Amino acid sequence: LPPVPAGDRLAYLMHTSGSTGTPKGVAVTHRAVLELARDRSFSGAAHRCVLVHSPHAFDAFTYELWAPLLSGGTAVVAPPGDLDAARIGALVEEFGVTGMWLTSGLFQLVADEAPGVLAGVREVWTGGDVVPAAAVRRVMAACPETSVVDGYGPTETTTFAVRHRLPAGGPVPASVPIGTPLDNTRLLVLDAGLRPVPRGTAGELHIAGAGLARGYWRRPGLTAERFVADPYGPAGARMYRTGDLVRWTPDGVLEYLGRADEQVKLRGFRIEPGEIEAVLGRHPDVAQAVVTVQEPRPGDKRLVACLVAERGAAPTPAGLRAHVAAELPDYMVPGAFLMLDALPLTGNGKVDRRALPRVEAAPVTGGPRRLPRTPQEDILCGLFAELLGVPRVGVDDDFFELGGHSLLATRLTGRIRSVLGTEASVRLLFENPTVAALARALDASGTARPALEPVRPRPGRVPASFAQRRLWFLHRFEGPSPTYNIPFAMRLTGRLDPAALRAALADVAERHEALRTVFAEDAEGPYQIVRDGAGARPELTLVPGVGDAGRLDAELAAAAAHPFALDDEIPLRAWLFETGPEENVLLLLVHHIAGDGWSVPLLARDLVTAYAARHAGGAPAWAPLPVQYADYSLWQRAALGTEDDPDSQAVRQLAHWKRTLAGLPEELPLPTDRPRPAVAGHRGDRVLYEVPEALYGRVRALARSTQASPFMVLQAAVAALLTRLGAGTDIPLGTPVAGRSDDALDDLVGFFVNTLVLRTDTSGDPTFKELIGRVRETDLAAYAHQDLPFEQLVEALNPKRSQSRHPLFQTMIAFNNTDRRPGTEGEVLRLPGLTATALPSATGSAKFDLLLSFAERHAPDGTPDGLGAGIEFSTDLFDPATARALVDRLLRLLDAATAEPQRRLGELPLLDGAERARALAAGTGPDRPRAQDGGLAARFEAAAGRAPEAVAVDTPDGTVAYRELDSRANRLARLMAARGVGPEDLVAVAMHRSADLVTALLAVLKTGAGYLPVDPGYPADRIAYMLADARPALVLTTGDLTGPDGPGEALTGTLPASGPDPSLAAGGRGAADGGRPDTDGPSRDAAGSRSAPGGVPRR
Repeated sequence: LPPVPAGDRLAYLMHTSGSTGTPKGVAVTHRAVLELARDRSFSGAAHRCVLVHSPHAFDAFTYELWAPLLSGGTAVVAPPGDLDAARIGALVEEFGVTGMWLTSGLFQLVADEAPGVLAGVREVWTGGDVVPAAAVRRVMAACPETSVVDGYGPTETTTFAVRHRLPAGGPVPASVPIGTPLDNTRLLVLDAGLRPVPRGTAGELHIAGAGLARGYWRRPGLTAERFVADPYGPAGARMYRTGDLVRWTPDGVLEYLGRADEQVKLRGFRIEPGEIEAVLGRHPDVAQAVVTVQEPRPGDKRLVACLVAERGAAPTPAGLRAHVAAELPDYMVPGAFLMLDALPLTGNGKVDRRALPRVEAAPVTGGPRRLPRTPQEDILCGLFAELLGVPRVGVDDDFFELGGHSLLATRLTGRIRSVLGTEASVRLLFENPTVAALARALDASGTARPALEPVRPRPGRVPASFAQRRLWFLHRFEGPSPTYNIPFAMRLTGRLDPAALRAALADVAERHEALRTVFAEDAEGPYQIVRDGAGARPELTLVPGVGDAGRLDAELAAAAAHPFALDDEIPLRAWLFETGPEENVLLLLVHHIAGDGWSVPLLARDLVTAYAARHAGGAPAWAPLPVQYADYSLWQRAALGTEDDPDSQAVRQLAHWKRTLAGLPEELPLPTDRPRPAVAGHRGDRVLYEVPEALYGRVRALARSTQASPFMVLQAAVAALLTRLGAGTDIPLGTPVAGRSDDALDDLVGFFVNTLVLRTDTSGDPTFKELIGRVRETDLAAYAHQDLPFEQLVEALNPKRSQSRHPLFQTMIAFNNTDRRPGTEGEVLRLPGLTATALPSATGSAKFDLLLSFAERHAPDGTPDGLGAGIEFSTDLFDPATARALVDRLLRLLDAATAEPQRRLGELPLLDGAERARALAAGTGPDRPRAQDGGLAARFEAAAGRAPEAVAVDTPDGTVAYRELDSRANRLARLMAARGVGPEDLVAVAMHRSADLVTALLAVLKTGAGYLPVDPGYPADRIAYMLADARPALVLTTGDLTGPDGPGEALTGTLPASGPDPSLAAGGRGAADGGRPDTDGPSRDAAGSRSAPGGVPRR
């Protein structure tokens, strides 16, 4: 075989702790160490005199020793033993230390006890764990000329791969990032599918470039698992999977988030499958076991154990279940046990979890199409057809396949309650979506609650509804604000009758009491005051001469931001902007306390009817409304009951929400552009877009095939996106529900909408189809308990309050189907003598961090005809470009998920080509010429040749110049070479920290061999394992360590002979090139004296 170039030879083998508890050896080459020492981070004067205090079996020692020695600097070797703050300070002062490494724990200790001891040190590198910003501030305050560097890097990437420098005297951020890459290093933040993640999104850090180790010593399977092919580098390039979660900050530096583990979440418990596997593995009849989480049917998530039995054994599920239950809590006992002949393996010999068999759900069969057989089925068929807008429905037709969704399902339950006098729930409809099945289920339903009726006589004091109470308190706390305004704008082309418009506005307010209601407060809380007469007429402001488009936008924005004074001003007003001859823009503005999204088309419809009547010289002849909002407010309290009645609706529904929302995250971590302010400004902006027609078609098809609604599919996509963007796997989303649970409310303008918290579990990297099943189960349970006002829920749960965020959730998703209701389709745009076109309008405010809204359009025949969408965002947190990027990623993810719903969330793409390129470029360190083929010994000899009398090693026992260190190492190297040590061999070095240790390590490298650092303080069992694993050709140690008080048995296998080998004193020429001798005989000599290293062959 051709000789291995010196740069590619093994420099050292360093053992790190493995996940199984067994140490694994990391093989590092000369070139990797040279790249570290040559990095520009260490090229300045700060690293000319470095303190060597780490154990030589710890990879920080690589920096401490070789960064100064390969550049002509001085390695200050601390005496053996642990260092405290005082000892560090003494060493710094005595030896003039300019640079050092301190673990995060030791750095914090120094910062707490005596930060001033680091004065004089130019750069302190720290890391190995999270570096507390407070500790950095204390050190930098006490040492104003000292810079602190957060250094990050696994042993597998040669000590450091990333660093973040905090210059002396500069600011310290609230959280210290790990920074940017070293020279010739690339940092890749990737998702589970090895795709780059967007900036601000959590992903696993992969490291590529010059510092990569060869791999794990004699463990090719583990090497192949962790050192994987680099799909973004040159041919043959590798990258190391760190297992660490990180993200790029907006400033382009890397932030450490924690470890990526294999935990799963089940019924609220976090579970480590490996713990269950270990228990199963202790069963005498089990040879192998793998535990996963499966979901055979939506909502039925369970632990599944796949096992291989010992030869001749036949364990039973009952016996296995009892075995696990004897050691673990019940939630960790698998629900199914699958026996296999063998576990499926990947190409590198690992268990292929995706190829494990699945637990099958019971098949679902359907019956033939039938006609209604009972009056109840006939009525239900009529209600289905009425709400779905289809001519007829058979008893076997599926409500959701015909276009139903959760909002229509809510309306259907209300119609069933009114027409049949039977209580139904949305869940009941989802579980029984055909007329035949629903009729059977309704037979078991309880009696409906009383219908909503006018209260006669009406009491003198009508309390505000629960929803109104919250807005009133916000109004009192924050003052008048546009945050809860609802604007609606129309462009009117043609001859307008302003008098008719003014009268029509008064007619609409007269018809809907909520639009002429103001509020007051007494000891019992806020209450409603319904105005009559002149005080009930909405104000119409005429604004002439607004022809310029820019001015119109500004005027609309200013009007939409009008702050209503709810105690003195009715919550409806209008503006008419004259934009040209026979062209105007009408803006209607309603405060949310008097209306909701459902109310807008009702308001517009009634305004059109009233305008047409007034324009013709008459009054609107509409049918009276069955109830008013005040009737609803009183009915709502009676229907919910009180919290001191254990049988009330309020108590039952609150109990559900308390269970469902237990342990809810206080705040959803989103990839924001700026930190969250202490007090939310509620300033907002929005981005409007269109969901492509073909994509929405796939959304509807997927909803039908999973017995879900299009909203549920979109909710699953939003939850998946937020998870992929680093928000975690517990995703609470708010959503509005119409709150019109009685059909008497269908045509009434008012604030009925309630807010539900939909808690989505995305843990375990489910398929998108599996996630829809989870969402469906969550949403059905929420719809069954939708009557409890959100305001009462917040009061009962009492989450930690903050003026900076919305309680319980910060992201809302809304799906609007209200334009399908009979009597509203298209009528908004029909005014006599006028052509009307709806205009987008906004208030410039944001109630939430993010609001993702979707609005389904329909063709004249009632079929879906597109999906408009928008994202409203808080400008306190997000830039418009970020919001647009979120839209792009949502559409990209939704497109992939609906095309292949069996793909796992981690496999769904988020970035396009340009974003991917930018993400990869962000992690590329400065490029500089790579280290040449020469090894570490040659580089050291070059430094010694430049300044032979300079101090190479400084210790409390004296100094060693470069010339002397080189001579000592040559003598020992020749001795080892004579005993058969050469290139690619390993020599174990078990010595205390000293100048002799430096000599020994350098000597090993001069032979062409690599060193195996063995900390004498390790337990004998660990030393024995390391030596057995590495099988070194020789052990270098000292006499005190091979005596009866040292780990002699582990080091040598026999007690050493006394006395040093006389050849240690012989001089010799340089041996930097190394070479294997022709002979390889054993030696009877073992170790040298206490001060001089000796060798024990181990062949």
